Amino acid sequence: MKQESGRSMIEMLGVLAIMGVITVGAIGLISTAMRTQKRSAVNDEVIEIVTGVRQLLGEYDDFSNINNATIFGAIGISNKNPYGGTYTLSVDSTNSRQFIVGITGLNKSDCEYLITKAWSDSVGYQMSDGKVSGATGDCSSANGANSIQITFGD
Repeated sequence: MKQESGRSMIEMLGVLAIMGVITVGAIGLISTAMRTQKRSAVNDEVIEIVTGVRQLLGEYDDFSNINNATIFGAIGISNKNPYGGTYTLSVDSTNSRQFIVGITGLNKSDCEYLITKAWSDSVGYQMSDGKVSGATGDCSSANGANSIQITFGD
């Protein structure tokens, strides 16, 4: 009787099936890690923007002199966010001692996350004793078209 060595077709299909399952799991983990990294980057950049605005305009009684190009240039960061949208700065029309950081270009799930995140230094969060997040916005648009606003100041 002749001895044969090697792998059968069934063994090879089994190995390929196992590799496929592992690959699908890895893709899910990579996607989650990327989403988490973008959210952390937005959080860090908003904190940097707020700190920069307060340092630049802290000596004034109000934020009515906010100019997007000037502020972002002085802070030294880009107004582009990790989602492909932009950060915007504006003065609260009802109170010039408050400024609004806008975040555009969000997909629906990240918009919902950022709108419910506790922005502890924001006016809304502080006035509600931590009961609301401090962010407002609309997350019902198509992916990439959602935006939120967070008000900071006195």
